[in-house]
Amino acid sequence: MTESTSPGIFLLFRSIVEENNKHAKALSYFLETFNVSSEIRSNVAGSIESLRKKEVDCVILDMGIPHQHSYDTLEEVKKTPGLENLPIIIFTGKSLSKTEELRIRQYADSIVIKTAHSYQRIQDEVSLFLHLVEENKRPAAAGSQYKKLGGLTEVLKDKTVLIADDDVRNIFSLTKALENFKMNVVSAIDGREAMAQLEQNPGVNIVLMDMMMPEMDGYETTRRIRQNRKYKNLPVIAVTAKAMTGDREKCIEAGASDYITKPIDIDQLLSLLRVWLYDRGV
Repeated sequence: MTESTSPGIFLLFRSIVEENNKHAKALSYFLETFNVSSEIRSNVAGSIESLRKKEVDCVILDMGIPHQHSYDTLEEVKKTPGLENLPIIIFTGKSLSKTEELRIRQYADSIVIKTAHSYQRIQDEVSLFLHLVEENKRPAAAGSQYKKLGGLTEVLKDKTVLIADDDVRNIFSLTKALENFKMNVVSAIDGREAMAQLEQNPGVNIVLMDMMMPEMDGYETTRRIRQNRKYKNLPVIAVTAKAMTGDREKCIEAGASDYITKPIDIDQLLSLLRVWLYDRGV
């Protein structure tokens, strides 16, 4: 690639249930802040065909919960002429058994488990493969650990987020992080207070909903929000304690727009907020 061309990667997002395009976009937006361009694909056959035609430096494969189809995808990429040495980073929400890890490492160069710092880990791995370590480790501007976030800051600036969580420590840490991006934060410690805050703050643009609050939990609160027609299109991001099979479906059935797991990866959260607020044009 020429020096003027941004390094390119493929984000190949597949899960055992369905593709999550919003999460793919969020990761893509995050990597863009480090001058890493990406293309999102959910179709394996189409992705491999594109890989043959384009100069791609790395593939990030979201395996969700590893299963046979995921291994078939890895094998298909590696057996394709010209792609044998293409770096592959596995992004998974499941803690792998030793057997699973050994099997994946037959094909992949790196494995990143989705945790509180997984986006930063992904960036570090991509930087390593793309020889961008020195550029991406330049000191950020004073008071900020993020780089080149002009576009991100503009999308989040002056937007109002409602945080519903029964743990005030979570509210405090999220408020501090989001206020750094000029967001307005409204908080509630249970579902009933969350409903009241929505009525008192009609300018709320997006909601972060802890699903395990006592009394009226996040599932019931989200259902009640959706019962009110004026909140029909209000993005609600569910916050769950851990990633388990079926959690996402349960959240979506309750009316959530998306979900993120604890401990919250702030980079992922910021990117998800950007995706939902930008897509709505609010």
